Amino acid sequence: MSSEGIDNQNLKEKTAQGLFWGILSSGGMQLLNLIIGIFLARLLSPGEYGIVGMLAIFTLIAGNLQESGFGVALINIKDIKHEDYNSVFWFNIIVSLVLYTVLFFCAPLIASFFHQPCLTNLSRFIFIAFIFAALGISPNAKLVRALKMKEKAITSLSALVVSGTVAVIMAMKGFSYWSLATQQILYNVVIVIGRFYYTRWCPTLKVDFTPVKQMFSFSYKVLVTAVLTTINNNMLTVIFGRLFPAQAVGNFTQANKWNTMANQLVTNTVAQVAQPVLTRITDDQERQRRVFGKMLRFTAFLAFPTMFGLAIVAPQVILLAIGEKWIDSIPLLQILCISGAFIPLYTVYQNLFLSQGKSDTYMWLTISQIAVMLIAVLACHKLGITAMVIAFACINILWLLAWQFFASKLIGYSYLQMLRDLLPFMFISLAVMMVTWFITKPISNIYLLMCARVVIAALFYVLAMRLSGAKIYAESVGYFSDLFKRK
Repeated sequence: MSSEGIDNQNLKEKTAQGLFWGILSSGGMQLLNLIIGIFLARLLSPGEYGIVGMLAIFTLIAGNLQESGFGVALINIKDIKHEDYNSVFWFNIIVSLVLYTVLFFCAPLIASFFHQPCLTNLSRFIFIAFIFAALGISPNAKLVRALKMKEKAITSLSALVVSGTVAVIMAMKGFSYWSLATQQILYNVVIVIGRFYYTRWCPTLKVDFTPVKQMFSFSYKVLVTAVLTTINNNMLTVIFGRLFPAQAVGNFTQANKWNTMANQLVTNTVAQVAQPVLTRITDDQERQRRVFGKMLRFTAFLAFPTMFGLAIVAPQVILLAIGEKWIDSIPLLQILCISGAFIPLYTVYQNLFLSQGKSDTYMWLTISQIAVMLIAVLACHKLGITAMVIAFACINILWLLAWQFFASKLIGYSYLQMLRDLLPFMFISLAVMMVTWFITKPISNIYLLMCARVVIAALFYVLAMRLSGAKIYAESVGYFSDLFKRK
């Protein structure tokens, strides 16, 4: 077996195992995020969440910059060597230290922009997190290339348990938004420790930046795209932070957090295997087209019921989990859930382009989306937060057509094929949620209403899948049934 650990294994079986551990990891992560988030949301106010939310875009962009797209580049290299990992490792360390220094001195400007003096010290503390994150990029690429999703799952879950527990204790002790900041740093620390433990990889002091130079033409486009995607995903927080009080930012941050937890359950499951699998079949366009379509169907099979389901139970989830002080976040969450159903689909398209080395297409599609999104959102700013979120959601949905246009040019995957793969799951999910909503509408008890909607929607969706003869449903059930029998 090769150093990457999968050359002599059946790709289909390894992909299925990766998806299994991806689901387990994502599910466990979101469950833990849910539990920890409930405790923190009950202990902290919308304003305290809003303070930390204002810094999210800076920490994420800094993370993009210190990775510089080389993590993706490492995954795409056919015959990789220690020198490739080592070069990227030291490059990221240097970049992260330079970035932290720059942001340290920019902290007062950030605080002034948001009219929040406390952000000066808080931002200088939070930005330490991406220095630790830089340490784990190379070993993470090794784990992804080998499709070691079990090890990634254990690492991620451990990091969340440790950081979340500390954050809750700090919040109970009155540390306010500092508890959220500490959570971010501890999470990255534990992640790095886990990645080095499972890869048993060690950097060496003999550094040659030649591999970095060779990867640059590919990675800089990934970098630009990652930064722009981060801006796209967090632009509303920045705009709201500038235009509205911290409490309004906190309500949106909370809504977006729940939306992200749900769509990341699917996105992370697919993202962990999409690029490494598609990269290994680039020489066979017909096979890549089949695998791509199957990944889209699997993603739609999970994403549409998950996100549409959250939309109909959003009032009960928010009120029961974190209380009435967050009631203003409910309509924002419902709007975000509709567009959130399409976010995991973007991941499949993006990994298709990356597997083909088309980082330029990936970059320009994202730049165009940012421009259209910004125009649409700002055009609605006089109508208030809700209208701005609706504009944001609409563009997120419609822009999938642009990705599809270039996918059809790249591998011959037509619009008709896309519609055949996606629409059945979307319409069935919509129908199931509408029927569920009408059936449960007379129920007045909030606890009973919540349980009834979840159970009825799940049963109806499974029944609809069986009656429609959906192959992806039958294959998923069959595979996981066999897997549990073997275990």
